[in-house]
Amino acid sequence: MARSAEESAAFQGIPVGSLLRSILVRRAADDYLFVLVPGGRRFDWPKLRAHLGTSRLSLPDAEEAKAITGYERGAITPFGARRGWPVIADASIQGLEVVAIGGGARGVNVHLAPADLVAASGAEVVDITVPEPPAGR
Repeated sequence: MARSAEESAAFQGIPVGSLLRSILVRRAADDYLFVLVPGGRRFDWPKLRAHLGTSRLSLPDAEEAKAITGYERGAITPFGARRGWPVIADASIQGLEVVAIGGGARGVNVHLAPADLVAASGAEVVDITVPEPPAGR
């Protein structure tokens, strides 16, 4: 199993930016959404809050995330989750040839075109990320 996003991307023959993390975000009690974030980027809380029109968002702990999705942290995906929560994908995926999203188990990814991901997940495509700061900062 890969020890880093860079190692995983190299093994899969894709750029790091094509690896998507599926992050579960809590809006309120029993109200969640999936945020799809490309490698090398992180979601920006102010952008996400502004888009959703809310001032409060949080990340559930690993136990809550598993109870909500049915997946362990690191294997979370909107596909096959216990409930069809809304999905927001970062706008930067639109320029990619392919994306890799978790397949529900660690080390399992599904490769597909960004447009197919959006169609299959019903994702809203929005600018909600910023570049990760360089390592060591």
